[in-house]
Amino acid sequence: MNGSDKTAKKELLSAGERWFEKPTSMREDLAELWGDWGVDSEVGRLRAVLMRRPGKEIEAVADPAGPRWLEVMDPERARAQHDALAAIYRDNGVAVHYIEEMRPDRPNAFFVRDLVLMTPEGAILARPAMAERRGEEAYAARALAKLGVPIIKTVCGRGTFEGANVLWIDRQTVFLGVGNRTNAEGARQVEEELRNVGVEEVIIFQVPFGQAHIDGICNLAAPDVAVVFPWQVPHVAAQALLNRGYRILEVAWPEEAKLGMAINFVALEPGRIVIPMGCPRTRDMYEKAGLTVVEADISELRKGWGSIHCMTGFLKRDPV
Repeated sequence: MNGSDKTAKKELLSAGERWFEKPTSMREDLAELWGDWGVDSEVGRLRAVLMRRPGKEIEAVADPAGPRWLEVMDPERARAQHDALAAIYRDNGVAVHYIEEMRPDRPNAFFVRDLVLMTPEGAILARPAMAERRGEEAYAARALAKLGVPIIKTVCGRGTFEGANVLWIDRQTVFLGVGNRTNAEGARQVEEELRNVGVEEVIIFQVPFGQAHIDGICNLAAPDVAVVFPWQVPHVAAQALLNRGYRILEVAWPEEAKLGMAINFVALEPGRIVIPMGCPRTRDMYEKAGLTVVEADISELRKGWGSIHCMTGFLKRDPV
């Protein structure tokens, strides 16, 4: 090393830190460094979803009580209905991604919304409450990693949380359901992470006894249209919706709200929703309210005691 090289090296070593922070948020960096992901709404135009096509795991169910199903499913019919739902998404411009692998003893894994909650900056990975579902989230994590979706939080410790217990009311507000599937510690961890990504108000939604998640009794169809099962939605939630200018539609037919799961729908874009087939009174009410309704036959899949919103993990929605 000659004299000039030694001098340059000495100056470099004595100069201190030369790299400085890039003053951008995770959200600003997301598309460039990770991919085009992010959700801060239940109704913005849907662009990408994560699903689990029912695999061999559903073939092993002999007693529906084990996985908390209504009845044993016909595997091929269940898969055909799942494929048809995915086709509806694709026909509406939605990219459908899959969790390709799963434990053979986890037949409820096709309810992907429970495993992943998407935020504007990445995914919060669930920690299911029930022993019969715990471990599904590991396979969801692998699928997210393969896609390049950042996981910004994994619920841990004594916390339990399932993604169907959060609804995005607007960019600054969420409902967070606490009950049998999401405990107080899990809710605390999720609230902390939501506030990190800019949520200003987290409204705790007490999940009624006997109800797993809030998406079966409350959902959003447009930026100004909410749907509820009036006998189980707490007043604080309804008042929050009214305060934000929502018009509330009440599904007051228990056989359609609870057994037909008519509230457990997915908005493809503001005012255009995919609902389960077999809920005629609710469908008519939706259409009279100005919504565009697409029906999907999920009669076999519904034997698993879940519906369309349960099966769909949102990965990308356009801002509203």
